[in-house]
Amino acid sequence: MKVLPFLLLAAVLEVGGDALVRWGLKSGRIPGFVLGAAALFAYGLFVNLPKWDFSRLLGVYMAVFFVASQAIGLLVFGETLSAARWVGGVLVVAGGLCMILWK
Repeated sequence: MKVLPFLLLAAVLEVGGDALVRWGLKSGRIPGFVLGAAALFAYGLFVNLPKWDFSRLLGVYMAVFFVASQAIGLLVFGETLSAARWVGGVLVVAGGLCMILWK
């Protein structure tokens, strides 16, 4: 099973679900909470479909989640990446790559 598509979908669902809940909180709109809850539940399903060890799976997922969350923050919320986020992100992604590639 190819793991990366599942983790990428899980990251988009988690980040999207969090963004919908945030929208619901700021706007007071119930659909934000309902859609956010549905997306977060779907995230839980997709992140656990690959048959990897739990700690390795979620370790690699953290790297995918970091990239997805920074992309959504930039594209949807107009946030910028500081030097600290770049350096921290490189370390997070490097850690994920170690868990994938290191035998």
